[in-house]
Amino acid sequence: MWGAVVIALLAAELPATAQDAKELFGTRALPAATAPAPIGFYSKGCLAGGIAIPTDGPTWQAMRLSRNRRWGHPDMIALLDRLSREAAAQDGWPGLLVGDISQPRGGPMLSGHASHQIGLDADIWLTPMPNRRLTAREREDTEAPSVLADGSLQVDPNRWTEAHGRLIMRAASYPQVERIFVHPGIKQKLCDSYSGDRTHLGKVRPIYGHHYHFHIRMKCPDGSSGCTAQQPVASGSGCDASLAWWFTEEPWAQPDDPPPAPPKPRITPLSDLPRACAQVLDAAAPASEAAVTYAGGTQAVLPGSAAGFAPVPIPTPRPFQ
Repeated sequence: MWGAVVIALLAAELPATAQDAKELFGTRALPAATAPAPIGFYSKGCLAGGIAIPTDGPTWQAMRLSRNRRWGHPDMIALLDRLSREAAAQDGWPGLLVGDISQPRGGPMLSGHASHQIGLDADIWLTPMPNRRLTAREREDTEAPSVLADGSLQVDPNRWTEAHGRLIMRAASYPQVERIFVHPGIKQKLCDSYSGDRTHLGKVRPIYGHHYHFHIRMKCPDGSSGCTAQQPVASGSGCDASLAWWFTEEPWAQPDDPPPAPPKPRITPLSDLPRACAQVLDAAAPASEAAVTYAGGTQAVLPGSAAGFAPVPIPTPRPFQ
């Protein structure tokens, strides 16, 4: 308790631009009630006008609710809805378990991701949704199992199914999607065995981790002048020497010198982010979470707006309020 008081007092004595942006954004419970806009880059920015994906949908369930990271740009939330429905109807994937998307106003997080800051990144578990609604405690405690063979960089054929491949490749097929991040073993499995349309296989990028979930990254939406685009992926499938490198010793080699003492947690000043992020922090919040919770379509219902759609009911009792 006293530690939190001391931190609050110290923060009160600092100008806003010098305060830790992770604290400023990580403690906002609701989004900025403004027009939707991703601001900055995926790993250095914020989100205006974010909306929430409901904790439960016909073909998804949100996980780790206590983190309050099920917010995103309306285009991202609509894309997850579409992916969940189409994968259930056509790919043999019963529904998505949705991991972290973004905080209500985006920005850097107190723990975990370096990206996910502008509402255009989302993590999807490689575990199919069960045929029942998980409890609040299960959503916190359930482990996401790896699809790799124990002690291996390769996919375990007893854990991987063709439906996994169809789900990932469907996500990659959407023109709004910039990249899909997966473990190198998953990329190799797709290169070796995916028999469907391989046109968008190059969007599937190997990266460390990502063996129990995959990461969807959307392009900057049209007209988002404040959004910094990522360099497009190179042409080709990516099933080449760049992938083979991941199966050499180099990517996994330990440094010869012992690691130094862990550095002190770095403060991220608000001034490190785009200037508009200060306005996002200062913007008024909507009247309620329900007013900015997705219920179909492609836009949020902003306070005082008749456009869009009616909010969906929030489950009662709602877990981890």
